Amino acid sequence: MDEILKRLSVQELRSLARALDISGRSSMSKAELVQSVTAGLKASERLSEPTQKPNLRRVVKSGEERRRTTRDRLGLMVDQNRTCDFVTIEGFPCGLPPVIDHDRCALHGGTNFSDLAIPATGALGFDTWPALLRHLQMASYDIDALGLDPVIAEMLWHLGNYIYFDYFRVLTRGIEHVPMEGAAVLAANHGGAAIPYDALMLQMAVTNESPLPRRVRVIGTEIFNMIPTYSHLYRKSGAAYAAKEDAMWVLENGHLLGVFPEGVQGFQKPSSEAYQLQRFGRGGFARLAMRAGAPIVPVAILGSEDVHPAMFTSKRLAQLVRLVFPQQRVDEMAVWLNPIPLPVRWQIRFLEPIEVGPATDRPDRLTVLEIAETVRSRVQSALDVMLSERTSIF
Repeated sequence: MDEILKRLSVQELRSLARALDISGRSSMSKAELVQSVTAGLKASERLSEPTQKPNLRRVVKSGEERRRTTRDRLGLMVDQNRTCDFVTIEGFPCGLPPVIDHDRCALHGGTNFSDLAIPATGALGFDTWPALLRHLQMASYDIDALGLDPVIAEMLWHLGNYIYFDYFRVLTRGIEHVPMEGAAVLAANHGGAAIPYDALMLQMAVTNESPLPRRVRVIGTEIFNMIPTYSHLYRKSGAAYAAKEDAMWVLENGHLLGVFPEGVQGFQKPSSEAYQLQRFGRGGFARLAMRAGAPIVPVAILGSEDVHPAMFTSKRLAQLVRLVFPQQRVDEMAVWLNPIPLPVRWQIRFLEPIEVGPATDRPDRLTVLEIAETVRSRVQSALDVMLSERTSIF
């Protein structure tokens, strides 16, 4: 160390001495500066050494512990000491606890259920289903303009939590970048090969991890609105159709819109192209954000393309799909081997929002493409970092 310091000028040595807070440095000779800086560096190294050997084993909470923490936090949003004052037209009382500082429960006006997913019973779990099924049978509450049924959405939330906490063990970072009020567009990379797990995990991440359990109204293509039974659950769970009218209703009403700009091209990539982002379409999501004046939150999702590794893609299989669903825009279909999703460990990272300026009815086309490319490059950069840090998919 002494030899390296001796090569520095007196001015450089004094700068180091200033950083180490060495007094009397201005009157020292070069030899004295070298000696003082050497002693200061050694002292700083001793102070930075841990007094005990660190525990190299990473402490990770179990799914049960994480579910319990989430349940306890959400339970504070309702008043278990009172009951909702709503009474049905037949004279049946609601019986559910009201939202804090309100006289009504989450189903009957205590909150804007289109935006917030406050548990109607104040708890999460299958033991709450009898009370939820009672209200589902009575049909004593409303649904919103896009078909969201708060009871069905909450029951699916309970099921999704086991996938989120126990099966995929999702690690979420940067949740502070998701705004807690007002509209925003959450733009994420797409994957899955067969089933859009990433859309469900994105919804679960925001609902479970953010200070307020905001709903993410994810939009999907034609096929998710055409499959019998599934299309009804798709709507009732809070999702929307990939159309300008649905998306603008979400943003104009101050909700969170979840989009996957890669579309089918990202959904059907082979494993050789995993986490290599395709073009973000023609920037339709950026145009929607500019029309609503809503910020865009880039989201990097790691794990979605490992659940069903695609061996290759087939154009003939895509032709068969178009025979059943003629409106589905798909040129190739991924072919994968494992029917059961692999229990890979997921990571979801929310990046800093991108402001698009005030709302405008005529977004500039070049600006739209520039914003879309900025979002794509930020998500790709985040994925590259996350892949370099990952040691195993499990």
